[in-house]
Amino acid sequence: MEQNNMLAMILAGGRGSRLYALTDKIAKPAVYFGGKYRIIDFPLSNCANSDIKVVGVLTQYEPVVLNAYAGKGQLWGLDTTGSGVYVLPPSEKDGTTFGVYKGTADAITQNIDFIDNEAPEYVLILSGDHIYKMDYADMLATHKANNAECTIAVMPVPWEEAPRFGIMSTDETGRITEFEEKPAEPKSNLASMGIYIFNWKTLRKALIADKTKEGSNHDFGKDIIPAILDGGKLYSYRFEGYWKDVGTVSSLWEANMDLLDRPEELNLDDPSWKIYTEDVPALPHYVGPTGTLENSYVNQGAIINGSVKKSVLFANVTVDEGAEVVESVLMPGVHVCAGAKIKYAIIADNVKVEADVVGKKNDIALISKNVKKGE
Repeated sequence: MEQNNMLAMILAGGRGSRLYALTDKIAKPAVYFGGKYRIIDFPLSNCANSDIKVVGVLTQYEPVVLNAYAGKGQLWGLDTTGSGVYVLPPSEKDGTTFGVYKGTADAITQNIDFIDNEAPEYVLILSGDHIYKMDYADMLATHKANNAECTIAVMPVPWEEAPRFGIMSTDETGRITEFEEKPAEPKSNLASMGIYIFNWKTLRKALIADKTKEGSNHDFGKDIIPAILDGGKLYSYRFEGYWKDVGTVSSLWEANMDLLDRPEELNLDDPSWKIYTEDVPALPHYVGPTGTLENSYVNQGAIINGSVKKSVLFANVTVDEGAEVVESVLMPGVHVCAGAKIKYAIIADNVKVEADVVGKKNDIALISKNVKKGE
């Protein structure tokens, strides 16, 4: 069933500072993942597969690559009559300069006119930096069945990680009774995934009230959700599939390795729930007579004359004879020279590696510049 009464808004404007050099020139959702994708392919593909026809992508930091990429609605089948992907930068201020989104809620507030023009009954709020597959139609069905004003996708997390998330308590029906944003001493380990469905009338009212509220952070977790919880009907939607926030170097590396370790949970070749992306023209990858390839994902155009074990290689990667790549991620155009060893590392696109790069499993090496011998 087409979800024409629900519009999606993807928050994709974050700086992504914890990804360091990978986001020096591009927004976090445009970072490469999984051998051939960009992170934003996942929420956009979920929208397409859930029959959501109108998607707004809210961009801000280093938006050029992301804007150009997200604007290609045809990649996700969102370019037909009545559908589309709309790139929404901060509103123009004073006729000359652009403003900024002051928080996640403010980003939606600045685009109220866009949403009003589409006149949806429900608004789906998503993050642009999560790896997962979810049918939002199922979440909407739960929202309607509960006659909720807001529904939050949730999953249990390890107790030691709970202070990083919005944490909630629920009753036996799934109704949210308490919500705390990143509590120092969490009362529960049921964490918000940053995926929300709101009745648009309810959300619009809350955003207008928050806009002029003194001391507000203009943030969903800190301001909007607590305001609606005070007298409103908020429910949880328990998600049981694979989900990972890839906002750090370690989590990005872990998610790439999960493709190899947990393929039954993160199957990107499932024809029933396709993850759409841009095709990169290249010849099939080549493993030379001296090359070995073990438990790895290798995209088109890679030339392997060395040893590659449990790694993810993007298009047009070259691994010379005598080179070794172990438990690493090599982004498009990386060249690993003869004799170099790479282990526990992420190598950014078009980097040439002539000397060893060895990180640790709990301290992944991130390389964004050429590595020369003797340096």
